[in-house]
Amino acid sequence: MLVAPAVLVLVALRLWPLVLGVNFSFTGDGARDGTAVGLDNYRELWRDPLFRSALRNTGTLVLLLPVAVAIPGLLATFIHLRVPGHRFYRGVYFFPAVLSPVIAGAIFNLLLAYDGPLNRALEGAGLGAVDWLGDPDVALFTVVGVHVWATFGMALVVFLAGFAALDTSLLDAAKVDGASFPATLRHVIVPGLSRTIQFVFVTTMIGMLTSMFGLLYVMTGGGPEGATHLPEFYIWIQQGQMDRPALAAAASTVLFLLMLVVGLAQIGLLRRSGREH
Repeated sequence: MLVAPAVLVLVALRLWPLVLGVNFSFTGDGARDGTAVGLDNYRELWRDPLFRSALRNTGTLVLLLPVAVAIPGLLATFIHLRVPGHRFYRGVYFFPAVLSPVIAGAIFNLLLAYDGPLNRALEGAGLGAVDWLGDPDVALFTVVGVHVWATFGMALVVFLAGFAALDTSLLDAAKVDGASFPATLRHVIVPGLSRTIQFVFVTTMIGMLTSMFGLLYVMTGGGPEGATHLPEFYIWIQQGQMDRPALAAAASTVLFLLMLVVGLAQIGLLRRSGREH
């Protein structure tokens, strides 16, 4: 009885729309609107080089995910260990989380422009300028870096909450035994925060795969040469510009299944690592 209202809200606002979207992905667009077409939309996705490029870019995001989790984890560790100025740093690190992606993208468009201040500083140091947003080999890493900067404040707060539940006697024992910081991090902090790390991994993955549209739209528009084209950007183009909602629904279903598989795999690996420790 106590959980029934929450379950009803979840079913009505999450699960039922998901079922409708999956069902819609098996219908046609245009002249075949509303007609059952089987797996035609999924076959078209597989034949579309732009969608395959978006999936490859998604694979790059998955490979970068440990870095996106490690950054707030390490900063939270430094704050928990009370490095000088830790209260100030806590506020500074969280500040980007209150900026909208459009504002963050506009700021970094100015900073990372080819004739912008960052490249001028590189040239002043004797290094060559980098086309941060125009080089296909660099653009995706640039956008991901901006996304991590703009969002890791929330993960930092989650890690700090995990530290609040960590057994401090273990940290004290490691300190008395003369354990180095890397050893303490590996054998005490990581196993003690295994559930927190699992949660941050999953939420960070969801954010990287479904919440980068604002940055992509402002900073690169999916370019250059499709280098920053991600599934969510592809879905927006098919739905909003090409007027192909059924194909967009099929791409959304693929993205959902991809997140589900990657999320479960990550949780399994983290749990296995936790048991080994």
